[in-house]
Amino acid sequence: MVSSRQFKRAYRFRFYPTPEQENLLRRTVGCCRLVYNKALHERSTAWTKERRRVSYKDTSALLTGWKKTDDLNFLNEVSCVPLQQTLRHLQKAYSNFFNQTGDYPTYKRKSHGGSAEYTRSAFKWDGRNLTLAKMSEPLDIRWSRTLPRKAQPSTITVSLDPAGRWHVSILVEDTIARLRKKSAAVGIDLGTDSFAILSTGEKIDNPRHRNRDMKRLAKAQRALARKQKGSRNYEKARLKVARIQAHTKDRRTDFLHKLSTRLIRENQTIVLEDLAVRNMSRRCKPKPDPEHPGQYLPNRQAAKRGLNRSITDTGWREFRRMLEYKSEWYGRTLTILDRWYPSSQTCSTCGENTGRKPLDIRQWDCPYCGTHHDRDINAAKNILAAGLAVTVCGHGRSRRDDAGSDR
Repeated sequence: MVSSRQFKRAYRFRFYPTPEQENLLRRTVGCCRLVYNKALHERSTAWTKERRRVSYKDTSALLTGWKKTDDLNFLNEVSCVPLQQTLRHLQKAYSNFFNQTGDYPTYKRKSHGGSAEYTRSAFKWDGRNLTLAKMSEPLDIRWSRTLPRKAQPSTITVSLDPAGRWHVSILVEDTIARLRKKSAAVGIDLGTDSFAILSTGEKIDNPRHRNRDMKRLAKAQRALARKQKGSRNYEKARLKVARIQAHTKDRRTDFLHKLSTRLIRENQTIVLEDLAVRNMSRRCKPKPDPEHPGQYLPNRQAAKRGLNRSITDTGWREFRRMLEYKSEWYGRTLTILDRWYPSSQTCSTCGENTGRKPLDIRQWDCPYCGTHHDRDINAAKNILAAGLAVTVCGHGRSRRDDAGSDR
């Protein structure tokens, strides 16, 4: 019997507002950004200068005072609910920072778009039409998916992306049936030449989404660099760059969703390696060659600098995030292996550690048992074996190996 569980699930749709609605939404998003930045400034300044903590309750009182001033009385023209939710989001960002699960909050920028969150008291929902506070007409939403029957949204988030597109995210309680159990298990080794190498021997090609629009993007960015900031032509050129980047992001997200769903449906246990994506994609300056002026030493940092664009284009972290929540939804087991496990150094046949190997070595023979290995497939097999051992032992991660990692 297949069981089911209740989850909060967000359904995202694109909508096309009328000129009056867009005017109100842009003012609401702008006010949310202003309140967030001012509250962040107040909290940062209070701690830096006075070592005084400012709580959510204090920022809520500050918001009430701002609305009474002549300079900020326009905050009363939009719904108060998104402004209050903005302060809650800032408090959540601070909590994540102090719990060491997030970075210190940063200021929001107008060029990045923005969002506004409405709670149940600030919108009307009749099962088909959605009307936000201070609006007389419902939003013109493109219903690309079907909402759960008798769904009652708890929150509505309206967002504007850098490409100028409006989206609405509807958060509802959804019943998700777990998939039937399978006996299959797979280990995944992530890479740049091939996006994913499975322990079954299958190699999934890297689509390299950014390369498809590289020339168009470079041309649009050169045109943007020639425009005067703040002019109408600058805004047109910026939107053109943002639309190309948004198209690339949409293709990447679609690929990751399809691949993660396929792996979840086909396997009961999935083992993935924990990768320090931020460290791997960090930009490194190459060292100059003292004997040849104008040239650089062919060191590891210079090679790493060339991999930065390929790593950021793959979307490894987003792929892992998708596997995490989908495995929870559908009753699968996802094991994250310690990043220091020497998956590329160990022979998957005899289990001997054969030492580090440069990245240009893609195939090798084990000196102990003589087995010929494909580097990536061997690593995927080792990841699967170590992940299954971790699952049986009941630990969240594998034991750190003294040999280190070759990544």
